[in-house]
Amino acid sequence: MYTWLLPAVKAILPYVGDIVNAALPVFKSRKIDETAATQEALLQKQINELQEVASLNAVHIKDLAEQLRQMVVTLEQGVIANERRYRRMSVLAWTAIALSLTAIGLWLGSN
Repeated sequence: MYTWLLPAVKAILPYVGDIVNAALPVFKSRKIDETAATQEALLQKQINELQEVASLNAVHIKDLAEQLRQMVVTLEQGVIANERRYRRMSVLAWTAIALSLTAIGLWLGSN
């Protein structure tokens, strides 16, 4: 695994909430007359649609941020477990090497 990835993601995670809050629109949509043919009504309708889409996008970004946070926690737990396994295997390998060298030394000493 890339060693720079985990610290980079950890550095970004605290700011995800701020990004989501900034993405939420300030204004709420207002109901307008659907039959009005004026340019202002059309612009207001378009603005309302954009605000609804921006709100939906902000909710999706928040969901993705939560999934990212869960993924980072899971990856971090996996890294910790792999480090433990690596240490255990290293200890076993060095023990096997030491026993092998001891056996060779005893064999050479008996000859």
